[in-house]
Amino acid sequence: MMHLQKFSTPDALSAAASSFILDIAAKAVLERGRFTWSLSGGRTPERMFAMLAEPPYRDKMPWSQTLVFWGDERCVPYDDPRNNALMARKALLDKVDIPKSNIYPVPAELAPQEAARQYEQTLQDVFGPELPRFDLIMLGMGTDGHTASLFPGTAALGERNRWVCENFVGSQEMYRITFTFPLLNQARQILFLVTGTDKADVLKSIWNDDAAAKNYPARLVRPAHGDVNWYVDEDAAVLLQNENNH
Repeated sequence: MMHLQKFSTPDALSAAASSFILDIAAKAVLERGRFTWSLSGGRTPERMFAMLAEPPYRDKMPWSQTLVFWGDERCVPYDDPRNNALMARKALLDKVDIPKSNIYPVPAELAPQEAARQYEQTLQDVFGPELPRFDLIMLGMGTDGHTASLFPGTAALGERNRWVCENFVGSQEMYRITFTFPLLNQARQILFLVTGTDKADVLKSIWNDDAAAKNYPARLVRPAHGDVNWYVDEDAAVLLQNENNH
């Protein structure tokens, strides 16, 4: 199922997303004893992370039973401002009572292929040999329709066996580490956070599944046994005409 919710401001979106995460976390801990959560980078989740780091959200999260991963990472050192894990630590993880042993950053300081191999091994160590089924994977979407580090025209789009792979992004002249579609599409819940008018054309194309949508990797996130939740602000949704949940 695909669900779309529009919010008047990025702050309203962030508050709703925080509440959604609390609900998913509580349900996961009740049913399976832990909450497995994959974070995304970018400005939109940073705002939400800051909310989760404060009451009332901070005090309601089951931090000791929450396991944190990242769906993608740039191949830069941990202390590089572009590092997604650094952003999440500064905005959220360093401010809450989560055990350090529950946090699994991508080893982005390694050579790209080795970083991807080691991160997949980490997932196997935590989840076992079967393809992991995350309780929640957060994603963003770029103006080119990319999500995680799955960019249009890149090799990782065709990966069907690996859970994590290195992906060279020519437009950035950089390797990135990313979850692959087989892993993303096992999730119980996907949460896309999308803000800004510069995303409006792509969002409209994906939501209406028009001819151009086939060029956008974000369109290919369709879990077989999970939900895709699009939380968008009014700027991003400006071209959507009273869309209902699909």
